[in-house]
Amino acid sequence: MNRWTSRAALGLLFAVGAASAQIVRHAPADVKPAMLAVSATPPIVALNGQPDRLSPGSRIRDTNNMLVLSASLAGQTVPAVYKRDPAGLVHEVWLLTPEEYQKVGGTDAGSPDGYKRFAELLDLIFQVRMARFNR
Repeated sequence: MNRWTSRAALGLLFAVGAASAQIVRHAPADVKPAMLAVSATPPIVALNGQPDRLSPGSRIRDTNNMLVLSASLAGQTVPAVYKRDPAGLVHEVWLLTPEEYQKVGGTDAGSPDGYKRFAELLDLIFQVRMARFNR
């Protein structure tokens, strides 16, 4: 076998091995559930009916973990979990399906057990999404 053929075969073997490795995505830490209502003029939003703003460079991820522009959600109210930046603006948002929101929205996040249950539910949601994505 030629030298380049054996190297190509070895490279292909590594590529197949890397592609077959399962990626495990964990739920983001320190997030809160909310109904996100995006105004007709983003970055103005409302979280559970309270006015708020998206930060410059905010990231919104859909149920497939793809980035979504805030303007594409203008005029819509969607279930989500979010994280704030140090200035207090909404910086990272993960959109949820209504079923996922119903699961995490019913937990009492005020108690230590509530936070633990909330994190467990988010982990389950993101594991199901990754399994669906890796098919």
